[in-house]
Amino acid sequence: MSNTVPGTLYIIAAPSGAGKSSLVNALIARLSFVYLSISHTTRPMRPGEADGAHYHFTSPADFLERVGAGEFLEHAQVFDNYYGTSQTYVQSQLDCGHDVILEIDWQGAEQVRRLMPGSRSIFILPPSKAALQERLEKRQQDSDAIIARRMLDAVSEMSHYAEFDYLIINDDFYKALDELSAIFTANRTVIGQQQQRHQGLIGQLLN
Repeated sequence: MSNTVPGTLYIIAAPSGAGKSSLVNALIARLSFVYLSISHTTRPMRPGEADGAHYHFTSPADFLERVGAGEFLEHAQVFDNYYGTSQTYVQSQLDCGHDVILEIDWQGAEQVRRLMPGSRSIFILPPSKAALQERLEKRQQDSDAIIARRMLDAVSEMSHYAEFDYLIINDDFYKALDELSAIFTANRTVIGQQQQRHQGLIGQLLN
């Protein structure tokens, strides 16, 4: 029988518009052992979003109260709004053997690496600035002023790519998805995990 081995925490970061969420959603549909941590945020809900499915939407006062109570594994302020990751939820999923994804920025990634040094981190880049701007415009979610600000902030965000363990260029979506899947699949076959997961089988084979 297989034994429950704690899952791995993955940090995935990218500039807004690089296709991170689309890749993560496709990855979760492909790999049954991968779960997404749903963040808390104070930003307004967008059309098509649902509380508890895309984010846990909350007020700034409630968010800061949670920060004070130490509920977040990481938290950051992005575009005048707060975002945070529930430490209890993440740990419970890892204990069940699930791999957990945090979609956070480089600041949050820095916090998580300090608290959980066993985590793995992936950065996603667009193929060009022009492609990034085109993707932001096609979403039709933001004003021209906000898109211009996102483009400026994207340069700052992308400058931190070298702090991550893996780098994926999202030019061809399915190629990028295959590369992302390969990271998760390969990391579950390292010797330490496989020894623990298949103790019984290995014992029988070597007896």
